[in-house]
Amino acid sequence: MPSTIPLYPLRFRPLLRRYLWGGRRLATLGKPLGEGDDYAESWELCDRGADQSIVAVGPLAGAELGELVRDRGAELLGRHHPQPRFPLLFKFLDARRTLSVQVHPNDAQAARLDPPDLGKTEAWVVLAADPGSFLYCGLKRGFDRPALERELNRGTVELCLHRLEPRPGDCLFLPAGTPHAIGGGLLIAEIQQSSDVTYRLYDFGRLGPDGKPRPLHLAQALECIDFARGPIEPHAGAAVADGVERLVDCPQFVLERRTLTSPTELGGEDRCRFLAVLEGSLTIAGDAAAEPLRAGDTLLLPAACGPVLAAPRPTAVLLECYLPFGFQDGHP
Repeated sequence: MPSTIPLYPLRFRPLLRRYLWGGRRLATLGKPLGEGDDYAESWELCDRGADQSIVAVGPLAGAELGELVRDRGAELLGRHHPQPRFPLLFKFLDARRTLSVQVHPNDAQAARLDPPDLGKTEAWVVLAADPGSFLYCGLKRGFDRPALERELNRGTVELCLHRLEPRPGDCLFLPAGTPHAIGGGLLIAEIQQSSDVTYRLYDFGRLGPDGKPRPLHLAQALECIDFARGPIEPHAGAAVADGVERLVDCPQFVLERRTLTSPTELGGEDRCRFLAVLEGSLTIAGDAAAEPLRAGDTLLLPAACGPVLAAPRPTAVLLECYLPFGFQDGHP
């Protein structure tokens, strides 16, 4: 990769994932769907082995995110260089049907795996919700491990889980160790640690494409659950600046929602930032696509770009994700 090419705001090709619970709603975010009605996820930012975000436009078109981290990490990551890989993964999810109940390990638990991995703390922002759609987020108060194991044996795990009906705009913060499931009828944006370690706790008696029950990972899931956490409610954001709402500030990432009504500088502080447009459109100075970002479009601002001017047309709402100052070496 030529180091003489200055880094610029990077658009990536989406990586589409098809699972039995998906649908076709990702097309409303501009994703290029083919035939079929099982398009479940669009990975917008990913550096995990063979799963790589590929630069879509400009002089670096065709480059993998992992290459940029390895060969030009100081320019890309700034103060957070070096990293073994890009530590965050961002995706859009279309849940036409209910997902399984899952739990993810924390960093310490995932580090003991073979091969070692990161834990998976994540956050959801609800983009669309059909009437009656729901989320399971955490255990109800008072449910300990013996109580959960009892309901697992009875096939009534839903009795243990905190259920809520989300509204568009809600943010749910799910630290590693939180049992959770996305119900059908939801379109969600998710930011997470770059991990795909998932333990399936319960699958509602569902059959896989082969007509057989999908495998469960009961021992691993029970070991990872934080039984002291309790139910998770929609996360109330805090206004930190004009038009800026901080949704999550945790050791793994910071997530903010911005409403732009006039030209505004984004980026800086010697760290990279990831942008996902939710409403409206905007242009970014230096964007090689030379066209507005619209709802469903995403972009990575390398640290070396410094502050860049974002101009809404005439307004735009976007998510902005970045690493906290204390994040280092792939772990907080």
